[in-house]
Amino acid sequence: MIKIQEANLENLDALVQLFEAYRVWYGKSADQETAKLFLKERMEQKESIVYMAFDGTEAVGFTQLYPLFSSTRMKRMWLLNDLFVDEVHRGKGISKLLIGAAQDLARSTNAAGVLLETEQTNDIGNQLYPATGFELEENNFYFWTNKSS
Repeated sequence: MIKIQEANLENLDALVQLFEAYRVWYGKSADQETAKLFLKERMEQKESIVYMAFDGTEAVGFTQLYPLFSSTRMKRMWLLNDLFVDEVHRGKGISKLLIGAAQDLARSTNAAGVLLETEQTNDIGNQLYPATGFELEENNFYFWTNKSS
């Protein structure tokens, strides 16, 4: 039975393992020490909400959300920035449970909604997100990169 719960510092080591697998999947170099510090700071400073999926006592997935605000809607929004399920546990509906936790967070905080971005080549995600109620928008998405950081 899969259980979803908000991550805390007691889960940090297990979360770091999943977070690093997620980052490596995106082509980043593993750096567990920095990852642990990054996640710990987000939790301690209450700058993100992380939900973890557990199969018994084994951590098998996570999603991390960051708060945003919409001036036009004059409401909070949540950015679903990270979603990852360990490869061995995929295909069991865990991603949908994690997305459900994100949607519940939006409801409980009276947020306007949940925003996410995925690559156009992410076939699984591009099927998953509409199946969980997300709608593809036609907005242009621009990003400025600070080349000095």
